[in-house]
Amino acid sequence: MQARKDMDPKFQWDFTHMYASDEAWEAELNAIEQDLPKIAAIEGTLGNSRESFKAGIDTVNGIAQRLEKAYIYANLHRCADGSETKHQEMDGKATNVYVQFSTMLAFFEPEILAIPEEKLSEFLAPDEMKPYRFTIENITRTRAHCLDAQRERMLAMMGDAAQTPQDAYEMLTNVDMELPKIHDAEGNEVQLTAGNFGVFRESPVRAVREEAFNAMFGTYKKYINTFAALYGGNVKLDQYNANVRSYPSACEAALFRNNIPVSVYDSLIEAVHESLPTMREYLELRKEALGLEKIDMYDLYCPMVKDVEFKVPFEEAKKLVKAATKPLGEEYQKLLDKAYSENWMDVYENKGKRSGAFSCGVFGVHPYVLLNYTDALDDAYTTAHELGHAMHSYKSDNTQDYMNHDYCIFVAEVASTVNEVLLTKYLLATETDKARRAYVLNHFLEGFRTTLFRQTLFAEFERKAHEAYQNGEPLTAEKLTSIYRSLVELYYEGAEVPENIAYEWAYIPHFYTAFYVFQYATGFSSAVAIASHIFETGDAEGYLKFLTTGGSDYPLNELKLAGVDLTSPQPVKDALKVFGDSVRELKALLEEL
Repeated sequence: MQARKDMDPKFQWDFTHMYASDEAWEAELNAIEQDLPKIAAIEGTLGNSRESFKAGIDTVNGIAQRLEKAYIYANLHRCADGSETKHQEMDGKATNVYVQFSTMLAFFEPEILAIPEEKLSEFLAPDEMKPYRFTIENITRTRAHCLDAQRERMLAMMGDAAQTPQDAYEMLTNVDMELPKIHDAEGNEVQLTAGNFGVFRESPVRAVREEAFNAMFGTYKKYINTFAALYGGNVKLDQYNANVRSYPSACEAALFRNNIPVSVYDSLIEAVHESLPTMREYLELRKEALGLEKIDMYDLYCPMVKDVEFKVPFEEAKKLVKAATKPLGEEYQKLLDKAYSENWMDVYENKGKRSGAFSCGVFGVHPYVLLNYTDALDDAYTTAHELGHAMHSYKSDNTQDYMNHDYCIFVAEVASTVNEVLLTKYLLATETDKARRAYVLNHFLEGFRTTLFRQTLFAEFERKAHEAYQNGEPLTAEKLTSIYRSLVELYYEGAEVPENIAYEWAYIPHFYTAFYVFQYATGFSSAVAIASHIFETGDAEGYLKFLTTGGSDYPLNELKLAGVDLTSPQPVKDALKVFGDSVRELKALLEEL
């Protein structure tokens, strides 16, 4: 694998949009650190007058905006090449300043909560205070869970240490852990990497995907006790924070931040359980299409349509994303051109680069998108997905002020998945070859399986792991592996469940952000509804309005602008109905072929 310095820079991020140089970044980080005492000077002044209240919030936001940019700059360098010692040091310095900032800010929410409600209402009454109202309302909603300033400060001081499980996990999986060599379809020995695992897992040659599957998860098995200690430590931190803030559970603590009822989480799992017979129907169809006597877990990702190559080079993927999102309007198209021409995307894998893909908004600059592109159709979908995130960030950042710009995690996966569904609909509408249409439809169904079903399985695993610890059960490797295996057997009844799949939980980095993954499933359900409406009617007005809302309202209210009400289980059930209909459509198409 190539070192980053040997890669073509036209496919890499342009960091000069943030800072002219690493030296300029370091000077700014030092300047921010010098300004931190301004935070301490605010303490005790917020309740004095409307003027001091506003001035205090403005000071905090001003420093927070600068620090967020500096922190992201360092973190993106580490993501680009975590093996570079300089990047590790940059990330460490930025994290240290961030912890100092959080520690100094510990007084902030308790002091706001100490202001009598009537007085606080008077402070917020004038029109000039309108941008502050939602944030303050969201803070006052936490009254029952906020501690006094001293204890808040103590919790904030734990911030750096609390990152240890996730930091150690990332260093182990991205830098230190070596994957074995395997054989490709021609029998050549090749190095398995986190980036090419997906390619081998989709191989039409069963022996290749089986070897890749066992090589990947067999490697995780070797370190499973370490992974259990890391994830178990993360669960303990989740529960500790829930306990000290008087939440009934870590799940409720996580969902409270976005004002999401736990009933939304529970109804998702319930709806998916009800639809598991359709998953069994899909597995049976997959088995028949592949001509297998039995279907194994490593048979779930390869295309069901034989002899169809669907290579999508990166330049073609860019054109596809534009064509698929044309219903979103001319402005959206121009923003995509901007992303393409200004190096918003870091495209190809290099040594030390973080695996997977993500989009990271930078207020006042533009989003940065990480890919590990390998010319597969999945990579084109990933590009569409991450650019959906990027456009959501860009439009929110350019509509809202800093205080209200950042959309919450619950709606984070909606815009990304709308782009994926629009891409599927575009391909199905334009592709005339029956085999390629079946291939795209298969990909659409895999979106349901891997996002709606699989992420719900992950969500249920998180819930069970946290509940086990809350009930006093130690989170050993054996315990976590047992929980995960039982869920795989439930969700994929009818498939063979080999030993190594039980270690897949250790492969999922999102578990280190507690109760995050269920939002992929709710987001997917929402996106199916939104994209279907846009594709069928050409009306994207409500959705485009949603993209500008950032964090200016509670997420369930923001989604209602786009026509989705997740307080009802109906959007999830409607999505699952589309899954069932699509299974039967693909079955008929395969019979024709």
